[in-house]
Amino acid sequence: MSQEHPFVTYLESLAEDRAALAALRRGLGQPPGTVPDMFPYVIRRLPDSAYPGSWEESAYYLIAALFALHPEKGSGVNLGAHFAQTLDPNPDHNGAVERRFTALLTAHPDDLPFYLRQAISFLKSKEVPVNWHQLMWDVRDWGQPDRQTRVQKRWAAQFWRIQKQEKDENLEAAAN
Repeated sequence: MSQEHPFVTYLESLAEDRAALAALRRGLGQPPGTVPDMFPYVIRRLPDSAYPGSWEESAYYLIAALFALHPEKGSGVNLGAHFAQTLDPNPDHNGAVERRFTALLTAHPDDLPFYLRQAISFLKSKEVPVNWHQLMWDVRDWGQPDRQTRVQKRWAAQFWRIQKQEKDENLEAAAN
């Protein structure tokens, strides 16, 4: 499991607080840090390094809103592994999932909130819980050009490695 992030641990403590989750969900589809209803839950938890308008500050608001949308916590490796859990056993039926995942991987940091909202909505519809701690670390890294590619590669490795393992297992089972 990934290293725990203190902000996500705080969000998890709000998982049963319907009013808090409603306030945080108001940030969905809005530029991070622009929804006053979120301020009481986010501002007091921001580290000093998350100055106004920074990528780090945006990451806190983004994760808070997304968590409120789908507060089911998971233990999967990362978003790539979560997407792999949605795959159909028949690889011919996975084109849409692959396209959705590839669009997420290629998202520019400015567009990441839109693609992540779509991704989390999709995972919620498939009842796939999210490793919010790892997603927080990954989103923070997405805003660092030298780290973004590492996040993309880790997600891709989990997504396509799991697909390859399942394909190999299916071929082995068919051969027996």
